Amino acid sequence: MQSANNHLISSDIRNVADYLTINAEKHPDKPALLHPERISYRELEEIVNRYSSGLINSGISHGTRTLVMVPAGADFFILVFSLLRIGAVPVMIDPGMGIKAMISVLSGLEPEAFIGIPRSHLLRFICPEIFKSTCVKITTGNLGFRDTMTGNKVLNCSTGMQLSHSSDDGEIAAIFYTSGSTGPAKGVIYTSGMLKNQIETTRKQFTIGSDEIDLCTFPLLGLFAICHGNSSVIADMDMVHPARLNPAKVIRNIMKFGCTQMFGSPMILNRLAEYGSKRKTKLLSLRKIISAGAPVHLKILESFGRMISDNAAIHTPYGATEALPVTDITASELYGLISENDENGSGICVGKPVVPAEVRIIDITDEPLPSWDRVKIMPVNEIGEIVVRGPWVSPCYFRNSKADMVSKIPGESNKEIWHRMGDLGKIDSLGRVWFYGRKSHRVITSDTTLFTIPCEAVLNRHPRVARSALVGVNSDRSGAKTPVIVIELKPGFRPTRRLLKELNELKNSSGLTKGLAEILFRNKFPVDPRHNAKIFREKLAIWAEKRVK
Repeated sequence: MQSANNHLISSDIRNVADYLTINAEKHPDKPALLHPERISYRELEEIVNRYSSGLINSGISHGTRTLVMVPAGADFFILVFSLLRIGAVPVMIDPGMGIKAMISVLSGLEPEAFIGIPRSHLLRFICPEIFKSTCVKITTGNLGFRDTMTGNKVLNCSTGMQLSHSSDDGEIAAIFYTSGSTGPAKGVIYTSGMLKNQIETTRKQFTIGSDEIDLCTFPLLGLFAICHGNSSVIADMDMVHPARLNPAKVIRNIMKFGCTQMFGSPMILNRLAEYGSKRKTKLLSLRKIISAGAPVHLKILESFGRMISDNAAIHTPYGATEALPVTDITASELYGLISENDENGSGICVGKPVVPAEVRIIDITDEPLPSWDRVKIMPVNEIGEIVVRGPWVSPCYFRNSKADMVSKIPGESNKEIWHRMGDLGKIDSLGRVWFYGRKSHRVITSDTTLFTIPCEAVLNRHPRVARSALVGVNSDRSGAKTPVIVIELKPGFRPTRRLLKELNELKNSSGLTKGLAEILFRNKFPVDPRHNAKIFREKLAIWAEKRVK
């Protein structure tokens, strides 16, 4: 599969960092970064060259597993492009998952090098056993520790021009850890071919030109923007804790620099829309908006859509760290499919597969599938688990054979790996994929199986409901659970008898939700740290079980 689609990649690209070199040659004076500091492509290329040479002379070289804990900004992009250029393996982990989860992840990593802001190096003193394998320790800027080099010292170690490492498509280029929102965080192996195909595919799928001004709210996609030859504006927000963003600052970023494209999770779009709608703000420079990380509800698309021009497109691609993108659809297409009265009644349409990725729906099972001949493919419009294969689908996890067994299916030949998304859905007669929720979140009762997205959509119709979550509680001897729904109300509203009555009437009006045992209220749902949009239903289920009559 990988080799069959290498035509997507220019023969000039031996290494992902070559995109930076090519862009520096094409338009040297164009800003690669516009904010918070202005750096041209020529300047970025020169400093990446110097840093690459300095890293080699500091002991980091081809294959060195290097933990990177640096926030999005100039230092981050310089470091990652430098590591990619020399063939080292940058490892990125989401600090938002919390110290306990981070320590659990790092205990199996055995990093050989560690580059981070000074504060991140405190981890080495908290858990020294995790860093026994770490030979090279670097802090960004001038502040360092007795056993570390500073970033400036690394630059001083440079001995001149550094040629890019020529990497094979199957070579490990980076390791990106999942957020841990759908189970323990796992290290996703990105090969050189994966990254190059992702860069070319996102350029083509979202019609990204080299004249875009990109608002960066997520570091990985900021790397892609530079590879695409765009000018990047790093949003004035804490990307580790996006829910804390100040919408006024982000809107100011867009308006001041005339951003033409942006990526934002549904939570970010919602926050901007809530703020902007009250002030009748217009973001007319935006031509394309990409939102992913969790289902994007129609109300968010509509409210954000009122802030942009009629010619702008909002894309809501579906995917995961292991496979991104899988499918794509625009808001205008969704408007034609879903009315306000039946939003998500049949799941959420996430569009058609992004060419040349292949998507199938297979029979639902929690068991490993060691070969493709064990797979039962579901017919059109039948619900099952979504699986995908393609040139940007990760072949495996880092040192996690158990996760590989559960999530990977060898294809017809050993080189063709299918990834199990862990999500449920169907493919309709027009080839569109519909998302029904996580496989692990389905609620199996004594007489049926309930899926989160269509059930929650029924209660989400109430004007006072911010969101809802289906969970199963109190398993009986057979394992069957009692389904309940938890409601988070919009700010300013409280649970009342009248509201509960209205919600029960709404619940009983649909065959999907009529059998729900109880409605519970909770002020704030536990959500994922990366996008602050995915609901931790496992935690909600434990909470709900203590409250069900």
